[in-house]
Amino acid sequence: MKRILFCLCFWALFIACDSSDDESSNQSSNFYALKVGNSWVYKHYKYSPSLDEYLETSVVDSVSIVGKEQVYGNTYYKVRTWTTGNDSGSTLYNANGEYFELLRDYEGTLLRDDGFVKFTNNDYSERLIWEEDWGSVYERLVEGTTELTVEAGTFTCINSEMYLIIASGEQLPGLDRFYYAEGIGLVLSTVSFVSQSVPSVYRRLDSYEINN
Repeated sequence: MKRILFCLCFWALFIACDSSDDESSNQSSNFYALKVGNSWVYKHYKYSPSLDEYLETSVVDSVSIVGKEQVYGNTYYKVRTWTTGNDSGSTLYNANGEYFELLRDYEGTLLRDDGFVKFTNNDYSERLIWEEDWGSVYERLVEGTTELTVEAGTFTCINSEMYLIIASGEQLPGLDRFYYAEGIGLVLSTVSFVSQSVPSVYRRLDSYEINN
């Protein structure tokens, strides 16, 4: 089986959502720091097997919330990501250039406008993300918190894990992890091959500007 990158494949799950506008409740808690003008910078670190450590790469994601849009009566925040440094076109990172997402917080779940769940801070059930005859990808929120120190500071985070279970029922060793801190948003994520227990890339929060 060829190696598969979690971060590139699994955007097929849709869920039914309440059609009411939840902007007011979103502003009161704002776990994901959804507010126009907020911004984050992420740097990428690639694992070196020979050195057994992660080395900084030239790839940088600059993320900012640039506006709002109404979709079927719900307010979504328009999130711009500008990626630089991926001159080789490696699939371990975003491609160079600009892309946009529309996101909202629905009762603690970070939703994209197509219904895809990017993260949940309160649902510990296993979610089916994507499936084929040879296996299925799941994601699940992990109980408890983790103290993470990255370039932007030290944060108390909750995290989810994404993993592949093949048709025989075996879970493969690769895990992608997503760490979020309340009022900050994404602090760290990993990119892994399903056959390897050590992540290939860390994406870490380098700096941010948040006005909740």
